[in-house]
Amino acid sequence: QVQLVESGGGLVQAGGSLRLSCAASGRTFSRNGMGWFRQAPGKEREFVASISPSGGSAYYADSLKGRFTISRDNAKNTVHLQMKSLKPEDTAVYYCAAASSGWGTRDDEYNYWGQGTQVTVSS
Repeated sequence: QVQLVESGGGLVQAGGSLRLSCAASGRTFSRNGMGWFRQAPGKEREFVASISPSGGSAYYADSLKGRFTISRDNAKNTVHLQMKSLKPEDTAVYYCAAASSGWGTRDDEYNYWGQGTQVTVSS
């Protein structure tokens, strides 16, 4: 069983930056692929980024490449999402997720989810 707790969300002006963190419990973190997804009001949840268990490989949503960076620290059981040049359309609840295998882009590949953290970008 893996429990995930996100933090770091908040209100930021357009053009600003935020760093989200996800703390994971359990002894399998270093074997889990990790992902970030987001859900804006009235929209379906969408893939943001994912990272391999070792941290050596990552995927990004095409529209977010260059602005968002995912990273992980297996010694601290944490995964981060650095977001820069934020836009109002980045406003959403951001979710951290863990996969028992793989680190894909589909939410049905992930077994464990955090409760989410709100990111609001004002114009």
